Amino acid sequence: MTIVNAPEGGTQGIHRLGEHAGVPLYELVKRQLSEAILFGQFPPGTQLPGEVTLAQRFGVAVGTVRRALAELTAEGLLTRRRKTGTVVTGRSPHHSLRAFFQYFRLHGMDGSLLRSRAEVIDVGRRTATTEECGRLNLAGGDDVLQLRRVRRIDGIPVMIDRMTMAAARLPGFPEHAQDVPELIYLHLLEQYGIRISAVREQLTARLADDADLALLELVPPAAILVIDEIAFDQTGAPTILGRHHARTDRHCYVNEVR
Repeated sequence: MTIVNAPEGGTQGIHRLGEHAGVPLYELVKRQLSEAILFGQFPPGTQLPGEVTLAQRFGVAVGTVRRALAELTAEGLLTRRRKTGTVVTGRSPHHSLRAFFQYFRLHGMDGSLLRSRAEVIDVGRRTATTEECGRLNLAGGDDVLQLRRVRRIDGIPVMIDRMTMAAARLPGFPEHAQDVPELIYLHLLEQYGIRISAVREQLTARLADDADLALLELVPPAAILVIDEIAFDQTGAPTILGRHHARTDRHCYVNEVR
């Protein structure tokens, strides 16, 4: 059995969380611990520190840690023993690391899961707007990177994605559309150590405008689903502003993190 010992101020794989994370803190604690297990930072047989120690290192209440540990135990990643404490079980999830960062949103009307492919149509850098500065915690005059993609299923365009991110956090991000990887979340993790841990969404509906009609190959009048989202990293910091326009004539929208 391996017991995790680390210098004061942090355990390997653990980051102290901000007070204003924007999402439930227990979810962030759970996500950090599960990622540490999935990435092998806590190998099978590792005994985690006690609840009080974890709470201090995360900067949260003991009850928050207790809830996160309870959910990970229920999911089989941890086991809690009277004499040895909380131990990593070594059970593997049914998905690979790449699939862990695959987000499936579009399902058929019969409920079947559909795989879409994303094509980046443009990427660029510009000065952040006042709204973007507020939502991404940027200073006035900071730059953002913005990319647009079209998602297709069986060659049919079904969704337009627009993603906006702080440029300072992503040095060397691809400048050309053909060089941008399809799995953005996985790219952020592998290249920058940024782990998307939570996404908050707001859904509305409206009629498609001219740009929507052209990119989604719709005939007016046509309704589209509008998904405004903000994605947070492992510390709770806002990282990506997203807006997605989806056609609704053939598919339904399901947000599922696998």
